[in-house]
Formats: sequence, structure tokens, C-alpha cells
Amino acid sequence: MGANTCENWKEAAEGFQTKGALKDCQRYGSGHINATYKMIREEDGQEYWYILQKINDGIFKDPVSLMKNIEGVTAFLRKEIIKNGGDPDRETLTLIPAKDGKMYYQDSQGCYWRTYLFIKDATCYDLVKKPEDFYQSGKAFGHFQRLLSKYPAEELTETIPDFHNTPVRFETFKKAVAEDVCKRADKVREEIQFVLDRESDMGAAMEMLKDGRLPLRVTHNDTKLNNIMIDDATGEAICIIDLDTIMPGLSIFDYGDSIRFGANTAEEDEPDVSKVSLSLPLFDIYTKGFLEGCEGSLTEAEMDMLPMGAKLMTLECGMRFLTDYLQGDVYFHTARENHNLDRTHTQFGLVADMEKKWAEMKAIIEKYK
Repeated sequence: MGANTCENWKEAAEGFQTKGALKDCQRYGSGHINATYKMIREEDGQEYWYILQKINDGIFKDPVSLMKNIEGVTAFLRKEIIKNGGDPDRETLTLIPAKDGKMYYQDSQGCYWRTYLFIKDATCYDLVKKPEDFYQSGKAFGHFQRLLSKYPAEELTETIPDFHNTPVRFETFKKAVAEDVCKRADKVREEIQFVLDRESDMGAAMEMLKDGRLPLRVTHNDTKLNNIMIDDATGEAICIIDLDTIMPGLSIFDYGDSIRFGANTAEEDEPDVSKVSLSLPLFDIYTKGFLEGCEGSLTEAEMDMLPMGAKLMTLECGMRFLTDYLQGDVYFHTARENHNLDRTHTQFGLVADMEKKWAEMKAIIEKYK
């Protein structure tokens, strides 16, 4: 059932083992993938707050396996948090079972839903407003890595197969260039050459995974600031959310995608490439937070490869934007002509700046190892 053709929330709201009678249910948050509702139920004058969410099965083709991933990871996190003397209802997502005991509900239209406890007195922010936010983000994702460092990552399903398999993305790119379905390749020969010149980088991380020099980890794969809940009172990160892309992967990719997104001095689609650069102060503060959060759970090889993780995630993202441009802008939403090309230039500009600052990046890693 297409994710955007089903708004059967009233049925779904009654499908879970929640407390009380439905009092209110409203669309909630700024997410674009799943339909999210804040659900308030009431019993004997007491309110119970929940998040009700419809899973986008247009993007996530196997919602049952996706929910098995989330169920396994959140149950493991609860045990670790309790062991550390924390509050599992605030420090990880808490799934509410459906009335049949499963961790999801399939409604009469075939759509898949889930329900979490609502985490009160905490907020998600879309943008880094001050360096402290980025530090908290790094610390939170590092802590997430540490808590899950003993989880058997190989048991997880790839919810989006080959999501960060850079060699596979490179093959897709080369195919798009060769087929040139929109006759656009001649306009972007320089950009195509930029990718081809870095062919030797493409397999760097996956080769190290294959021969055991980098360990397989549980990875979040969408390490943006808005996937962290910040405590309203303390300003500290308390909970990682949006676990749909929890998969087996490499720690350097979660780190790298945060740097790609958060340490760029320009917006992701800035048309003026002269504004694009890697902010070394932001790179520094995120690295400090991330490695503090990891608390020694990364291997020496993982720490040494962190700069390459940042470069690969940026290169891969730019390559995906360029691939989409060559294929006719069919995957990423575009708001203007050459939007994907602007995005490509931003990512490639950031890669080029990283290459110039490589020694400084490596020195920062050494400082916090």
C-alpha cells in the first residue's frame, strides 16, 4: 500500500496497547518520510502521550524487518541504559506493542503503523544554532555507538540495501554517465571527471571492512541534528530518534555524514560554491564530542579513518546528486532548474576543501584519540 495513500489514523490509534481513551491526535513534527502524529489519551483525569507513526512503505519496502531492527536495538539500549543508571523512557525510544503483541499494526488498508511513548520536555532542532549544539550532536551519536558496540550488527536487516556502499554507488554513477538518458553528460564533463579522478577512494572503507580491518557496527545512517532530542532544561542530548535506517555499517560513515552536513559553511544547495568550505572549528568540536561519547569503544583503525569517512560520505552524496541530474532528476526533489547540479557542486567543493585541509583534520583526530 503506498505510504501517501493511507491516512487511516483513527483505526491505527486503537490498534495498540495504549492507556486511556483517545482525547486528541494531531500531525506532529517536520519529518518528510513518515506521517507522524502526537496522540493524547486520557483515563481518570490522567493524560498519556504517544507518538503514532505510519511507516512509509514506498521507501521502506519491508516494514516488518524494519520494525524487527528497531525492536532489537531499542530493547538492547534499554538494558544498557538501565545498567548505566539512566532513564530508559527518556534515553531511548519505547515501542508500545499492538493489541496482537506485535511491535507494529497493519490496518485494514494494508498500511503499517507503530507507536512510541512521547518524550516530554525535550526538543529536536533542525539547524545548528551554536557550536554547543554540534558538540552535543557528536557526543550523542558517539554515545549511541558505544551503547551498541556489543550489539550483533550482522543480525540487522539492511532497510535500504547498499545505502552507503560507495563502490556500488560509483557503478550506478558510471552507468548513468554511459547511458546519458537526458543527454546532459556533455554539460557536466568537469563534474564527471571530478568523480573519476577519485576512483581509488571509492572502495577504501569497504575493502577494510572486507578484510577485517574495520569492524561491522550498528549504524544510524541519518546522523543529523534533528534526529537528536535535546533536554529543554539542561540543553543536553538525551535520545537518538528516527531509527528507520538502523543497519549494519561502518562507524566512520555515521561520523562522516554528520561532518558533511554540519561542518559545511554553506547550505547543501548553495549556488555560490565560493561560500563552501569545511569549518575546522566545527570539525574540531564535533570530533571532540563524538570521541568523548564513544568512550574508547572505537578501534585505532576506525579513529584513523574518520577523516576518510567524512570525505567518502561527501563524495558519495555529491555523486548521487550528479547521478540523479544525469538521470533526469527522478530521485531527489528539486525546486529549481539545475538544483541537483548546485547540490553536486556544493558537495564536490567540500570534498576539495577537505583535501586541502587533510593534515589539519588528521591532527584534530590525533588530539582527541
